[in-house]
Amino acid sequence: MFKPFRTAAVLGAGIMGTQIAAHLANAGLTVHLLDIPAKTSNKNEIVETAFKKALKQSPPIFFTEKTARRVILGNFDEHFHRIADVDWVIEAVVENLAIKQQLMARVEEVIRDDTVVSTNTSGLPINAIAQGRSESFHKRFLGTHFFNPPRYLKLLELIPTKNTSTEVINRMQWFGSLYLGKGVVVAKDTPNFIANRIGMYVTMLGLRALTEQGYTIEEIDTLTGTLVGRPKSATFRTADLVGLDTLLYVAENLYPAIPEDESREIFRVPQLLRKLVETGSLGVKTGQGFYKKQGKEILSINPGTLAYEPAKPMNLGDIEALSQIHDLKKRLHILYQHPGRAGDFFRQLTLNILAYSARRIPEIADSPADIDKAMRWGFGWELGPFEIWDALGFETVLADMKAASIPVPEWVEEEGRGQKAEGSRQSVFYSETMALSSLEDEINLTALKADPERTLWQNSEAALLDLGDGVVLYEFRSKGNTLSLQVVNGLNEVLDLLENSEFRGLVIGNDSANFSAGANLAEMGMLAQTGNFQAIANLIVKYQSLLQRIQYFPKPIVAAVVGRALGGGCELVMACPHVVAAAESYIGLVELSVGLIPGAGGIMRMVTWAAERAASESPQHIQPFLRQAFETIGMAKVSNSAYEAQELGFLSPKTKIVMNADRRLDVAKQEVLCLEKTGYTPPPNRNTIMVLGRPAQAMLEQAAYIMQQGGFISEYDRYLAENLAYVMTGGELTAPALVDEDYLLQLERERFLPLLQQPKTQERMMHLLKTKKPLRN
Repeated sequence: MFKPFRTAAVLGAGIMGTQIAAHLANAGLTVHLLDIPAKTSNKNEIVETAFKKALKQSPPIFFTEKTARRVILGNFDEHFHRIADVDWVIEAVVENLAIKQQLMARVEEVIRDDTVVSTNTSGLPINAIAQGRSESFHKRFLGTHFFNPPRYLKLLELIPTKNTSTEVINRMQWFGSLYLGKGVVVAKDTPNFIANRIGMYVTMLGLRALTEQGYTIEEIDTLTGTLVGRPKSATFRTADLVGLDTLLYVAENLYPAIPEDESREIFRVPQLLRKLVETGSLGVKTGQGFYKKQGKEILSINPGTLAYEPAKPMNLGDIEALSQIHDLKKRLHILYQHPGRAGDFFRQLTLNILAYSARRIPEIADSPADIDKAMRWGFGWELGPFEIWDALGFETVLADMKAASIPVPEWVEEEGRGQKAEGSRQSVFYSETMALSSLEDEINLTALKADPERTLWQNSEAALLDLGDGVVLYEFRSKGNTLSLQVVNGLNEVLDLLENSEFRGLVIGNDSANFSAGANLAEMGMLAQTGNFQAIANLIVKYQSLLQRIQYFPKPIVAAVVGRALGGGCELVMACPHVVAAAESYIGLVELSVGLIPGAGGIMRMVTWAAERAASESPQHIQPFLRQAFETIGMAKVSNSAYEAQELGFLSPKTKIVMNADRRLDVAKQEVLCLEKTGYTPPPNRNTIMVLGRPAQAMLEQAAYIMQQGGFISEYDRYLAENLAYVMTGGELTAPALVDEDYLLQLERERFLPLLQQPKTQERMMHLLKTKKPLRN
């Protein structure tokens, strides 16, 4: 067991330095952020200016506003002595070897003999930065390459030198995974390490396709984006986001640094990229790069004339039909066999990427898994290069490489021969159930689902899986993990089974990026349009009853949350008496954005939260919290993190929050076992909830009126807010009173159904289903 870091110093308050400091603060560390002194009376001016700018970044780099208080600002002249008290020093100053070496000499003079020191460089040799330092310093020194933005991108590359101690490497892997929530990969001290080496190669292939092969920017981005399991920013939007000047800098430094790379020429900077940088077209930061937004129209650069032009029709065949195939491996397989220009591009690009990745072993990494992890965690690929190779068929890809005269390293053919001799499987690099895990205690749902004995019950949109040790998992499988009728009915069936079995408890969760998008609006909208409001009324009663049953169930139930939990998904989380949430959980009651109010207990639980937060049951003590809850629901606020969800009232203070989302299922399972072993009893019934009656209702309605008059909300938003205020204050009650949960649930139902019949509500629902964007009519 290692000792966790509690204090750190980040040297350099540039873009990466401030964001690294922020993420360390998110992880609970006290962080000293230092930079060079300003030439003014306030020597902290440089670091303070950088930090103020960082606080305004979107998406935000801190979990909550309070988290930022853990960062203490300073400068190298007045405050360098502070690093004598920290556990970890991270250097993130300008990419100049001499400056970094001088700084390291100064650091060594001040730090303790057990302080770990790392550099966040992405372009300089790690070993060279520590040149001239003592043997003790070398043992505690390594590269820690965070990806931008550090809070949101999972990859952390650790780059030890030949002198870095094994204990330090192991401690950094442990801390990075457990406390920082990172997917940690140990890379070698080679130019651009793992992810950026492969990533730059992929980007340069895209540029060559534009300048030499006749594909348009839009065609290339279509064939390198979500269609093939990569981020929607694809090739050229990603380049614009990174900055074309940054791309040029990396390419110009990489080319001379890799004389032994057989594919070195691909990194020679194309004239188009150089011209764009020379003319100040640097991407998002200057308003134009490969793309330019003009009004509502998105233009793209003509590589011949450098003029920005509207997108031309794409000549890629029936790509739209291909995008409708949900299974990524099947989609890639079909695209690989595609006879037209789309297939030609994808085959050529893929064969080159896979072969280049294979040729970089063991130069930049020791295994295919390390490269796959780096590309998935650093660049957001759903499948890494070797996973793609397996998906397309090892022998097929190998034969096509040979036919195209693409060099393949000997180790690949040996691996293929070995698997062929065993006659085991088509997949060579991975077994069917292997998980690309960075933690030993992750639950591998892929492996569980592959074992038919683990599936205890299922319908078309949900399943019950045996996690072992008497704990079961209810997994949503509906589109968007929505709470469809099948999911709701299934959960009731599962609770019946659980109540009459020897199982110890239940985890509710899944292995997707988002916990639940909420109610199935398509189902509800169809019932509303056909006028079947009785069916909707029955569904609301059923869902309310289900969530109440979860709240007071006799065996422990734990929700394992990550990503979005919206609307009904949020109400489900609030109903679960115990929750394990990934720090990156975005939770909110967003019903007003579709013309409704929460109808499954969300309002009741927020009113309860307001009353419980108050110092007493006096209306004057409850009222500020009630107004906060009203604004939270009325503005459809979604938490920026699990910690903010606690502040907003969506998660209780006792929620277990994990930095590494991949651990949430295992932690939830352990929580069930712990609760059961200590003698589980459900929460006591809340039969007395203080509501504030008509006086508070008038106050909330006045707040909505002011918002509307100020142009912050529409007239219909105000109408919805008044319905919300009616329920939150107890309906027709003329004065503060104690009510029970059923009273508020009934009020939710009474106001929910009439809203569903409103034309503007139905407009909002249909608009969201069609565009995935809210309508403020």
